Amino acid sequence: MLCSCAAFAQEVTPPTAETYKKRVLEAAELQVLTSYYQQDGDNAAVTGGRGTEKLTDVHPTVILALPLNADDVLTASFGVSAYTSASSSNVDPFDGGGGEPSPFQASSGASGSDVWINGTVTYAHSSDDRNNIVSGTLSFSNEYDYRSFGFGGSFTRLMNEQNTELTVHGSAYLDNWKIIYPIELRGRDDLLDESGRNSYNLGLNLSQLLSRKAQGMLSVDLVRQEGLLSTPFQRVYFADIAETVVGGNDFYLAQDIERLPDIRNKLALGGRLHYYLSQRLVLRSFYRFYTDDWAVNSHTVNLELPVNIGSYFSITPGYRYYTQRAAEYFAGFDEHLSSETFYTSDYDLSTFQANQFSLGIGYLDILADRGLLGWGLKSVDLNYSRYRRDNGFHANQVALGLRMVRQ
Repeated sequence: MLCSCAAFAQEVTPPTAETYKKRVLEAAELQVLTSYYQQDGDNAAVTGGRGTEKLTDVHPTVILALPLNADDVLTASFGVSAYTSASSSNVDPFDGGGGEPSPFQASSGASGSDVWINGTVTYAHSSDDRNNIVSGTLSFSNEYDYRSFGFGGSFTRLMNEQNTELTVHGSAYLDNWKIIYPIELRGRDDLLDESGRNSYNLGLNLSQLLSRKAQGMLSVDLVRQEGLLSTPFQRVYFADIAETVVGGNDFYLAQDIERLPDIRNKLALGGRLHYYLSQRLVLRSFYRFYTDDWAVNSHTVNLELPVNIGSYFSITPGYRYYTQRAAEYFAGFDEHLSSETFYTSDYDLSTFQANQFSLGIGYLDILADRGLLGWGLKSVDLNYSRYRRDNGFHANQVALGLRMVRQ
C-alpha cells in the first residue's frame, strides 16, 4: 500500500489557474428593460423648423446572456419601440381627412406612428487567464421607412494584474432608406437618387485603476458616414422666395427638402473618473468633447452620486450639461437662401445648451435570494430624467430595469 501511494503521488498535477478557473458567467442572466418617453417643442424639422415636436415612445427590451462553457458567452437582445409623433404626421398633413392642416397640430393620418424593431447577437470569448477578451456582434433593425444591418467586434487586453484595461472596437452599419417626401413635393424630378447610408466606427478605450479609491478611463471614437445623411421628408423654406400658404392655419407648402453633404467625419474624446468617497458614497464623473467636419462642436459633462442605503438599496441623483455649436448648414425657419447648396432647419443641428436632471432608485441582491419561476432577482432599477434645452424643447423619461439570474 505504501508503494502504491507513493507512485500515485508522483503523478498528481499541481493546482493551476487553468485547472480551477472561474467561469466567465456562472449562470444565464436575463434583463428586462422598458421605458416611456415623451417630448415637445416648437421647432419641428418636418415643417421646416416651425411646428410641434410632440412625440411619445414606449420601448421594451429583453436581453439574455447564456454561458456556453467556462470561456464563452452568447448574448442576444430584442427590442421594440412604438411611437406616435405629431411632427412626422405632418409629412402628409392632408391624409387624415380632418380639418385644415397646421404645423402646430398633429395630422390624423397614418404617418404619425410607427414601430421600430431591433435584434442583436454578441459572442464573447475569454482566454484561460482572463486577460484577453474577443467579441463579435451582429445586429438588425427595421421600421417603416428604414432598415439597418450592422456587424462589429472588439478586443480587450487586461494588464498590470488586471488593473489596466485596453479595448479596441469597431463596427459598420449598412442602412437603407425608403425615400418618403413631403406630400406636396412628390413627383418633382430634382429630388434624391441616393437611398443608402453606411457608417463605420472605430474606438479605443483605456481604463486604469488609479488607487484603491479611484478609477479612470479615456476614450477616442472615430466615425465616418457616407451616403444619404439628410432626412428626405424634412422641409426647408427660403427667405428669398415667397411662401405658399394652405388653409387658415399658416401651413406653408415646402420649397425644398433638407439637403446635406454625403460624407460626415466625427471625432469624440472622452474621459471618466469614478471616486470612492465613503462606504455609502461614490462620485461618477464624465466629460466628452465632440467635433465633426460639418462644424458641429459640443461639450458634455455628466455627474452622478450614488448613495447606498443599507445593504440592498441606493439612490442616484444625476446631472448632465450639454452645449453645442451649430452645423454650418443650419438656419431656422425661412432663413436659408435658395442659392445655398446644403441646408437644414433641424434644430438638433442648431446652437443650444441643455440640462438634464435624473434620479434613480436601485435594489441590488448579489445572492439573488428572491426568485420566481427558477429565476433569482438580482437587481431592480427605476430612473426618471428631465431634459430641457434653451430653445424650448423639453423631454421626460421613466425607465425600469430588472436583472435576473438562472437559479
